[in-house]
Amino acid sequence: MTSEDASNKSTEDVHVLTDESAEYGGADVPVGTRADGRDDRGQARIPDELPILPLRDAVVFPGTIVPLKVVREKVQRVLDAALSGSRMVCAVPQRNSDTEDPTLDDLYRVGTACAILKLVRLDDGSETIVVHGVARVGIVEIKQHAPYWTALVQPRPDTVTPSKALDALVHTTRTIAHRAIELSPNVPDEAINVIETIPSAGGLADFLAANLSLDLVQRQEFLETFDVEDRLRKVNKAVARQVEILEMSQKIQSQVRQQMDQSQREYYLREQLRAIQQELGVTDARAAETEGFKKRIAEAKMPKNVEAQAQRELERLAVIPQASPEYSVSVDYLNWLCSLPWSVKTEDRLDIKRAAKILNQDHYGLEKVKRRILEFLAVRKLNPDGRGPILCFAGPPGVGKTSLGKSIARALGRKFIRISLGGSRDEADIRGHRRTYIGAMPGRIIQEIRKVGSNSPVFMLDEVDKLGSDFRGDPASALLEVLDPAQNSEFTDHYLDVPFDLSNAMFIATANYMDAIPAPLRDRMEVICVSGYTHREKLQIAKRYLVPRQLQSNGLAKSKVKFDDEALRTIIAGYTLEAGVRGLERKIGAVCRARAVAIVEGSRRSKRVTARSLAKDLGPPFHESEIASEDSVPGVVTGLAFTPMGGEILFVEARCMPGSGRLNLTGQIGDVMRESAQAAFSIVRQRCKQWGVDAKTLLASDVHIHVPAGAIPKDGPSAGVAMFTVLASMLMDQPVDPRTGMTGEITLRGAVLPVGGIREKVLAAHRAGLTRIILPERNMRDLHEIPNDIRDQIEFVPVRSIDGLIKATLKPARRKKPTKKVARKTAAGKRSRASTSESGDKKVASRSKRAAARKR
Repeated sequence: MTSEDASNKSTEDVHVLTDESAEYGGADVPVGTRADGRDDRGQARIPDELPILPLRDAVVFPGTIVPLKVVREKVQRVLDAALSGSRMVCAVPQRNSDTEDPTLDDLYRVGTACAILKLVRLDDGSETIVVHGVARVGIVEIKQHAPYWTALVQPRPDTVTPSKALDALVHTTRTIAHRAIELSPNVPDEAINVIETIPSAGGLADFLAANLSLDLVQRQEFLETFDVEDRLRKVNKAVARQVEILEMSQKIQSQVRQQMDQSQREYYLREQLRAIQQELGVTDARAAETEGFKKRIAEAKMPKNVEAQAQRELERLAVIPQASPEYSVSVDYLNWLCSLPWSVKTEDRLDIKRAAKILNQDHYGLEKVKRRILEFLAVRKLNPDGRGPILCFAGPPGVGKTSLGKSIARALGRKFIRISLGGSRDEADIRGHRRTYIGAMPGRIIQEIRKVGSNSPVFMLDEVDKLGSDFRGDPASALLEVLDPAQNSEFTDHYLDVPFDLSNAMFIATANYMDAIPAPLRDRMEVICVSGYTHREKLQIAKRYLVPRQLQSNGLAKSKVKFDDEALRTIIAGYTLEAGVRGLERKIGAVCRARAVAIVEGSRRSKRVTARSLAKDLGPPFHESEIASEDSVPGVVTGLAFTPMGGEILFVEARCMPGSGRLNLTGQIGDVMRESAQAAFSIVRQRCKQWGVDAKTLLASDVHIHVPAGAIPKDGPSAGVAMFTVLASMLMDQPVDPRTGMTGEITLRGAVLPVGGIREKVLAAHRAGLTRIILPERNMRDLHEIPNDIRDQIEFVPVRSIDGLIKATLKPARRKKPTKKVARKTAAGKRSRASTSESGDKKVASRSKRAAARKR
């Protein structure tokens, strides 16, 4: 082992030294003894009994000179005995280097007979000996245990069989050793000469084994291998492994050095180019781009954390090669950061009178929405730092929800953003994509904010009830953060990966049907119902907004075409049947286009649009009062329903026929509506005796309930009252006035419970010509939402139970006095229906009796 290799191995009592202070000196070698431990004739002289010198983490090979430091007292006694005698010891490695006082079992059985060449005393009082390995010896027997060990030893000579294979192995080992020395920076070149001068194969193997970086077990294995060829093969393998490690290390160092040299070269050339450009007054495109970003970052007035992120990205951009794809990604990211309005906001115009004037100019009616906007302006004027409201306008299509958002933005003096969320299924539409994806971009929230250049716009999320979800995520869940005033001040887009403050924006969502919106999202919004318009409101909207807009769109002057009020009423009642005004505007546009054709052709048509002239432009009326043509017959009632398109009326029909007491339901009825029909049928079966109906006859008959318009799905509990009434009307053979509508939920105990959508249902009833509405008593408080002119035209009958329902529907009820014309038509209709109904019901009753008799 060389002093360099052994310098890192501590053995406490024996250390291999590298200090130059351990130069050979001190005790002299006796006369007649050579430095290699042989006599004058060159023969090795090894006594039969030698003192045992235990070694820690060290092996002395024959033919090597090794310095050893003496630490323990017991070892000092061994050296004293050896120096006073033959000056030889048996150096044996310990199996466990941590053992302070080793026993025989702690020592290997093969060691090295060593001659002590020098004894050196150092300045710190410690002693160091220099020993020379003479030969391998095996411990035969321990002769003495105290005060130190002595043992009978037997030399173990090398076993050598000269052959060409051994010569080739020696040559190969020398070649590999030369390569190892060349790769080792700390080994002098003179070591090659030493290897070449070693004559024997065993000596070469021992020299290399002593200088390899091996653990104690491997070195002891080499020491205990007595066959020279076998030992040389093991050493050759260890040297080859060392060469592989050195070559790999050199390769890695070469690559690192090459990269460092290339980077330093590029840096040096870049600095030279920058200096030359500064002298010439010219800057390159990359430097100009970097300086431009620095200026834009300073001007953007970003929050501190965002500015720090931008600076880090700019530093990264400076070291990315322009040809790298990462360069364009980094440039795009910085462009987005610098172009967002971090500190740009529009100043609110807090003039309430002006805002009210703008809202009234743009929209007719909608008093609840207008009042809420004025309340927001008043609060913002008193508390400028307050958060913006998050509203949701819920109502049927065409009532002005989207255009209302534009008017709000104009009244506040803010920028307006509209995002249509209908059919959106990807969460990235809201939050954006992460920059790890190719072509990644921010979500639509950040994109629209960048377009308008303000962080306080009026942000309309249109059709929020049409959101979907699939494997790409749930956009409704992503909106939870956007629409939460406590969280949207830290909204983090996946692309930006830094928070953006959305608390200054005013969010307005629109929806047709609130039940489709998830409950957590619905909880974050203030819902304002925008109901459909009455005929009077539609007339005013048409006169003030729709007609002027269509005249302008079709290039007609106001003096060329004039609409009479009666013509507009005819269009509203006969050509449209909707809660909003989109269809009304289309019909007005069709009339304007027909008049434009007449003007271009030179026709002399009157410029006035009257009710009579509409047939020529629009054809015959599409709609008429659905009730006016209906006869009053038993088993038919008119119900009221609420849909995403607004309120509607629906007819419920019931017929009884011979059977087995089953209830059949048709007309695309949903589960909830089926349950309402089943509950109504159970109540009817319970109370049929009170109405004079034989229960056995009812058990021998099948009842069929049908709701026309079978292509349209229907559901909901509010049809319970209509289901019960139609069954009672059929069984009691008493008709219900066709101009009476009804809504409400029933229970098995006969109670009538309140339902929703009262305003929309009443408006639908008014459009259909109903004059009387039966509704739950607890819904009477909702009538304040009904316009006064409609309340004056309709009689509202509150009921609490089915008993009151029977009295209100199947017996003559007090109602408003009809005109003479209506009275004559009603009387004639009753006479005809009575004769028809009487003959038909007698046939049904006789069939039911015969079926019951056969069953008995």
